[in-house]
Parts: sequence; C-alpha cells; structure tokens
Amino acid sequence: MTTSAVRVLLVDDQQLIRTALSMVIADLPDIDVVGEAADGAEAVALVAQLAPDVVVMDLRMPGMDGIEATRRITRGTGAQGTRTGTRILVLTTFDDDDHVYGALRAGASGFLVKDMALDDILAAIRIVASGDALIAPSVTRRLIQDFAANPQQQGQQRELTAITDREREVLTLVGRGLSNTEIAAELCISVATAKTYITRLLAKLDARDRVQLVIIAYEAGLVSVSATERR
Repeated sequence: MTTSAVRVLLVDDQQLIRTALSMVIADLPDIDVVGEAADGAEAVALVAQLAPDVVVMDLRMPGMDGIEATRRITRGTGAQGTRTGTRILVLTTFDDDDHVYGALRAGASGFLVKDMALDDILAAIRIVASGDALIAPSVTRRLIQDFAANPQQQGQQRELTAITDREREVLTLVGRGLSNTEIAAELCISVATAKTYITRLLAKLDARDRVQLVIIAYEAGLVSVSATERR
C-alpha cells in the first residue's frame, strides 16, 4: 500500500531559504514542494488554490506577516468552498521572536528554527502532516514560562465548562508538558486511554492540536511557571 507524498508550500521572503529547502526536498519520495510564496498574502492565495498539506511559514515578512497569514489559512476555505485542512509549521528564530504566541493562537501546529539541521526540518514537516503537533515537553515548558513572563500575552482567564474533572486533569498534565506515556503513568491509565482523553479534549475545546491545548491550559489557569519548573 502506497501513501501520497506530503504536499508542502514554502513561505519566506528570503528566496535563498526557499530555494535551499526546495532543493533538499526535491530528492525525497515522500515530500513534494507544490509552491512557494514570498509574503503572507501570496501564501493565503496559494493555499486556497493548491490546498497543500503543510505550509512552512516564516513570521516576519513585508506586507501581511506570518501570523495573519496563519490565521486566514487555518480559518479559511479552499477553491471548492471547503476547509483546506492545511497545517502550519512556523519558521522562526524562537529565542527572540515576540510573535510566536500570536502564531499559536492563530492556529500554528509547530515550530522550526532556521538554523536547525535539515533532517530535523524534514522530520518536523512529516510530524505535522501526520496530524500531530511539533511540541516537545521542553518546548512546552519554555512556551509557558515565556508566556507567563510577558503580560502582553495574558488576557482574561478562560473558563472550562464543557470538560469532565478527569479531562481537566489530563489537560493540566498536557499543559505541564507531559507526553502521553507520562500522562498515563501519572494517572495510572493506559497510553491508549490517555490518547482518547486528548482526542476528546481536542474536540470539546475546538483545538487543532496539542499546541493549542497547552495555551488553553495556561489561559484557564490550570498550569503555572512553578509547575513546569518542577518537570
């Protein structure tokens, strides 16, 4: 049984980066570059036309930036009037990018750092295309710590009324950066059961992926910086 190649749109105002990634991907049987864009507006138009599986999205671009483009893509529709299902993998310099939280709320499914190894970039594309989120526990803790330290990112505390007490426990552990295996051990349940809870939370909270669950957990006051530091 064969599987279709992951269809990727590269979005960056630096042609050198687009060209380098495109050349590497050209030799791979499981990933295809279906288009390139130099700014957010062009990216939005191409996604509607091409419906790629993954967009590798730069954040800082002239005109429409990556955050607005991400928001329009994740909430928009394709050429046939249906939701595209396209997932966004942000290309960023994580340590100093103040816009990363806006990208999360806009619907990004993960992050790439521009100086990371090409093999890691390709692996990240595959992970996001599979429906998962690229967010390791260490990154989760960093996100929450930085998020909490920046008052501009904080808003009114979110209320959670649609989830059960057990689901709230699971959401708290997701917010603390635990993997499914660690959640299962913490709650004395199977990994399969932990995955089921995650699936329910995604549906009930209308979250695209685990990245969004982390932000929801923080906004609901379920996690704190001190909790993540104990991990």
